[in-house]
Amino acid sequence: MSTSKTSEEQPAQIAAVPAMDAEKEGTFAAMAAEDSRLEQFKIFIAQPVLASFIAGGVAGAVSRTVVSPLERLKILFQVQSVGRNEYKMSVPKALAKMWRDEGWRGLMAGNGTNCIRIVPYSAVQFGAYNLYKRFFEDTPGSPLGPYQRLLCGGLAGITSVTTTYPLDIVRTRLSIQSASFESLKSSVKAGEKLPGMWGVLVGMYKHEGGFTALYRGIVPTVAGVAPYVGLNFMTYEIARKYFTPEGKKDPGAVGKLAAGAVSGAVAQTCTYPFDVLRRRFQVNTMSGMGYQYAGITDAIVTILKTEGIRGLYKGIVPNLLKVAPSMASSWLSFEFTRDLVMGARKTTFL
Repeated sequence: MSTSKTSEEQPAQIAAVPAMDAEKEGTFAAMAAEDSRLEQFKIFIAQPVLASFIAGGVAGAVSRTVVSPLERLKILFQVQSVGRNEYKMSVPKALAKMWRDEGWRGLMAGNGTNCIRIVPYSAVQFGAYNLYKRFFEDTPGSPLGPYQRLLCGGLAGITSVTTTYPLDIVRTRLSIQSASFESLKSSVKAGEKLPGMWGVLVGMYKHEGGFTALYRGIVPTVAGVAPYVGLNFMTYEIARKYFTPEGKKDPGAVGKLAAGAVSGAVAQTCTYPFDVLRRRFQVNTMSGMGYQYAGITDAIVTILKTEGIRGLYKGIVPNLLKVAPSMASSWLSFEFTRDLVMGARKTTFL
């Protein structure tokens, strides 16, 4: 019996071949379109300002989480005025006290809010820096000089801190509201649940002066942040070149960590009194803290009279202990993420 195909079957199969080819072509076309859209997206996020924005957000979250216990301890030291000795002790003893009194949650108190604040803060800072640098380049794409980096960094710092300041003041309140200050304990009813981020924001807005309460302390903050960020960017670039091996374009991971630690230490030490003033004003109207300054001049004079010059540097020890890992991890995270986002399109460092 013959197994050859009938005349009706053969044309049908021949017609099916072009149909299958058309289906494959359609699939390949769809894949090509998808690859094209993916490539367009990669090109879009690889733009220097946007890539720096994304990398800055990642860097902020990583750096703050790494040093959260020391960040909180610095704030507790800063807000202690005369007559409060609860945290008048060494850094190890103070950390141990936080652990005994509040456990792991005490060490990380305020970190969630801090990360919510620092992600947009750091993202805006790095993104704004790359935006402002275009106005100071001698020629498009040319590297900036030290003073140009200082100025661009200062402007970026002002932009980022103004954008995210309400979250910063709330983070400060959350960091100290559960601390074992006797005067704070007396102002909190037994068994009363402490408010969270949103509760603190609403409470300040309703009871402490409306919108202006959310920007209390912004003047000394800007005065300190502008030179701090400027010095940070300028010093990091100088230190980065120093730690770059001869014949190499970029330093290794250890070199980037070292450059970040140096830049952070220099910038923090030079601008630290402004940070103390910022914290004091942020809790100036908080019940139980015991001081209310009329203005920046009054605050400086009062602190110098009652606490001496050391009063303007309270908390600097845990601050310097945290600034090395904080800035080191921040710059390393920034460079790693930015390089990942930009890929082969990266041409210069900053």
